[in-house]
Amino acid sequence: MDILLWVLQVLLGLTFLTAGFLKATQPIEGLKKQMEWVTASPVAFVRFIGIAEILGAVGLIVPALTKILPWLTPVAALGLAILMAGAVVVHLTRKEYNRIAPSAVLFVLSVIVMIGRFWIQPI
Repeated sequence: MDILLWVLQVLLGLTFLTAGFLKATQPIEGLKKQMEWVTASPVAFVRFIGIAEILGAVGLIVPALTKILPWLTPVAALGLAILMAGAVVVHLTRKEYNRIAPSAVLFVLSVIVMIGRFWIQPI
């Protein structure tokens, strides 16, 4: 189980690091072409989501790897699950049905890491 959780943590970490980096650094006009929800969101909110995803990605890996404050790993997974639940709601309200599945999958995987690291196989 520990190996499975590590694989999920690394894959989620890379996914959220990449997505967060784009949202935090790329010009908004470029993001609008890739992510329709950006058109209806303030720039500061888009940047906030990007930074939150970057911090969540770091939180999935670094505390578990260094064993310094390892309880932060499931907390990071919880935070990312909350972000993805919000993303699902945003896509539903905007009728962007083709965008719901990726957010839902990331939500489920984040919940698996959270449960796994809180209760099944803590660090």
